[in-house]
Amino acid sequence: MKALRLGVNIDHVATIRNARGGAHPDPLRAAQIAKAAGADGITAHLREDRRHISDADIDRLSREIALPLNLEMAATEEMLEIALRHKPHAACIVPEKREERTTEGGIDAVGGHNRLQPIVRALKNAGIRVSLFVEPDKRQLDAAKALGAPVVELHTGAYCEAWASGDRALFDTLLEKVRVAARYGTALGLEIHAGHGLGFDTVKPIAAISEIHELNIGHFLVGEAIFTGLDAAIRRMRALMDEARAEAGAAR
Repeated sequence: MKALRLGVNIDHVATIRNARGGAHPDPLRAAQIAKAAGADGITAHLREDRRHISDADIDRLSREIALPLNLEMAATEEMLEIALRHKPHAACIVPEKREERTTEGGIDAVGGHNRLQPIVRALKNAGIRVSLFVEPDKRQLDAAKALGAPVVELHTGAYCEAWASGDRALFDTLLEKVRVAARYGTALGLEIHAGHGLGFDTVKPIAAISEIHELNIGHFLVGEAIFTGLDAAIRRMRALMDEARAEAGAAR
């Protein structure tokens, strides 16, 4: 079974920094710690309102980290221009509402085809790997394929919320929905990623899905770092992912 990559989202290191102002804690230092702890990439979301990651952070991360940078971005001309200027390894197009606390769901690749198509095309032409953050739904996967996006990231937020609520039947239903979407997307020729809300208690069932190539995890790791340190939190997450992959491979 293929190895599973871990992308560490460092947005909320910047959230803590911005709450006080100044330069501490430094997202670049977090990226360096993540690399040493076993991360395969760094994710950062440059929001329209710059509530956490800043333009200066993207500039420094683009120049100074020795890992692929995955830029999460809204489908706007401003963000497209920034992506084309910095040329990160990857750009993940996400929905964005100014009033939301965090991304609330996947982008509508079906209804947004005409708006998304020129952005996907421009990013691909610049040599940037494009992904769409979508719900685990066949219609959205079909639309992503039609747009020419080579990668989708399946939204795992509802799955994680079901675990937190204690509703095991719903949890199992939503896990199966992710499994089905991962298989379907793979059959379409898409590379499958997943993320949003994953923690120590929820990562292994997702990591065990063989069609998934990459997980992107951030808020939980930054929160856990308060108690155990960022290095320890990432190493434990990396170990759980690897255990799940090994167990799934042995069961095949």
